[in-house]
Amino acid sequence: MINVDTVYKTVLLILNQQQRGYMTPNEFNNVGSQVQLNIFEKYEDDLNQQYRMQQNDTEYANRVKNIEENLQFFQRTGTTTGTNPFTLVPGTTTYNGAAVTDVIYRLGTIYSSGIQLTQYSQRNEITQILLSPLTQPTNDFPIYLYENNLIYVYPTTITTGITFSYLKTPQPIIWNYSPGTLGQFEYSATGSVQFELNVSEQTNVITRILSYAGVIINDPTIIQVAAQEIAQEEQNSKM
Repeated sequence: MINVDTVYKTVLLILNQQQRGYMTPNEFNNVGSQVQLNIFEKYEDDLNQQYRMQQNDTEYANRVKNIEENLQFFQRTGTTTGTNPFTLVPGTTTYNGAAVTDVIYRLGTIYSSGIQLTQYSQRNEITQILLSPLTQPTNDFPIYLYENNLIYVYPTTITTGITFSYLKTPQPIIWNYSPGTLGQFEYSATGSVQFELNVSEQTNVITRILSYAGVIINDPTIIQVAAQEIAQEEQNSKM
């Protein structure tokens, strides 16, 4: 994960150096959350594009592996309620000691007692399949239709044991604070929510946030040096 305090302080330092004004905590939280979502969604787009290319070389495999690793934190499994159709019940992620129900970004694979189901997207397809003795689903080869946030499983005799995988939507970041003695904003780890992206994305995150403030950074070392300066200041304050 990327530390939300490091990002915010680095952004403020560069804004000051560039004489481009100030970004309030609320502005930072809104922009930071949007930047994180944009990066996350680009992972999805890039991965789908790579899958369509279907190359066999090492470079392709490495690209796919890197994207899949970046998405790893957002991969979850959920359960269901009901007895067919089933209602999706996503899992939870803990933030500041409190469990928050995930928001499903994309539904993955549906399982019936560990058996992967085949998806059909149109109800007329299901109707045709059920009419033929040769294609009718069985407990060993079940199928499903996802419609109106419900999972319809066939054969309909399956009434339990449905689970699913999914990608969760990133939780909005929060740089929480308390007022200092001079009225300044002082970071509070309690109530703060960190970026859920891989730490390797820190420079990218800061660059994108700065671009929202009208600051274009072409040299990433500027951000890296600023982040190191912030880290050193924090280290010194603890001594």
